[in-house]
Amino acid sequence: METQRLKLGIVGSVGVPAKYGGFETLVQHLVLQLGDKYDLRVYCSGKDYPPEERTLTWHGARLHYMPFQANGLQSILYDLACMVHALRRCDALLVLGVSGCLFLPLLKLFSRKKIAVNIDGLEWRRPKWNWLAKRFLMLSEKTACRYADEIVTDNQILKEYVKIRYDINGNLIEYGADHVRKVPFRKEDLEQYPFLGKGYAFKVARIEPENHVHTILEAFAPLKDQPLVIVGNWNNSAYGRNLREHYSRYPHLHLLDPIYEGKKLDLLRSNCKFYVHGHSAGGTNPSLVEAMYLGLPVVAYDVIYNRVTTNNQAVFFTGARDLKTIAANIDKYPLRAIARDLKAFADRKYTWQSVSRRYAELMEGMVYGKAPVFELQPVTLEVEEATVGYQPGYHIQLAEEHPARQRNTEQERAATRRA
Repeated sequence: METQRLKLGIVGSVGVPAKYGGFETLVQHLVLQLGDKYDLRVYCSGKDYPPEERTLTWHGARLHYMPFQANGLQSILYDLACMVHALRRCDALLVLGVSGCLFLPLLKLFSRKKIAVNIDGLEWRRPKWNWLAKRFLMLSEKTACRYADEIVTDNQILKEYVKIRYDINGNLIEYGADHVRKVPFRKEDLEQYPFLGKGYAFKVARIEPENHVHTILEAFAPLKDQPLVIVGNWNNSAYGRNLREHYSRYPHLHLLDPIYEGKKLDLLRSNCKFYVHGHSAGGTNPSLVEAMYLGLPVVAYDVIYNRVTTNNQAVFFTGARDLKTIAANIDKYPLRAIARDLKAFADRKYTWQSVSRRYAELMEGMVYGKAPVFELQPVTLEVEEATVGYQPGYHIQLAEEHPARQRNTEQERAATRRA
């Protein structure tokens, strides 16, 4: 007699096939890795998948479309509608993000189904939100940590934050990156992208202030001999439109529209001279681990999240002046050695097989017994004052045997005091 498969619902992403961001890539690979083992239901935004693009299933997962946006203000209703629908049909839920978690106490009154929440970084600290939105997100995070059966974080710093703030051990599950591939450029590619082969720097990101796109452009604008390529959603905000209008006059700055085709994106980033990562919020950023897996030298904004993600092996900058100096003297850095170390670390740590296995163990543990708490091997990175409210001298555990000492910037200290 065949055993009935565990029914798992995945809530909070835009949907699959992925065409948006990190959560969507995560869901896509969970389906590809686990679709033959579990009865998966993935909830999708009907606003982002028009009727002609919809299918009832995708690689064995059942797809349900809800008539709301998965991001912005509608994300609250979207997550709530998805959770209500899923609780009636699934044994357990994986909720990505905290937007709808304010309703968890109510949902728990009517259902004993198990719910795991990936809190997705300190969303309430992003500067794009006004004070009301920040308060809402703080309350949603607090509610998620109190009422969810398990909490998932994607970065060791966030795991420590959840432990200190809410006294919850949590489960550390990062992102995979082994879906990216090096793509050599051909002669015909030069017609569309003439900068290929010219030693350019590269970045792909949502065009938002916390990703320091303005800082990167300010640093590279005077460096006429150092091309820079940035792929992003410039037209989604006044911030992006203003930056593009101002910096489009620099011929060595190539500000490209979003690229959702994986092979084309890999073509651009795998042929760059070095990768610039400006993210200052969140935890383990998918675009960073993808650059590492591609074997790219990385120049990253100096926050503790990025230190941990790269195992302290990237080159770090703190502002436009700092980045300008690094970019102008990039050939003086041991780029091959940096790329080699980052690639080796990504090969060991950021694979979808490992990520999917951990999620599977977590979900099965919730339903059938005690869920595992994923820990790292103990290696110390010392910080003088932590980004998320630790005491001075607190020791952060890394995953590999590369002890290093970090001195936080004045900006990080100020952010800590404000929090």
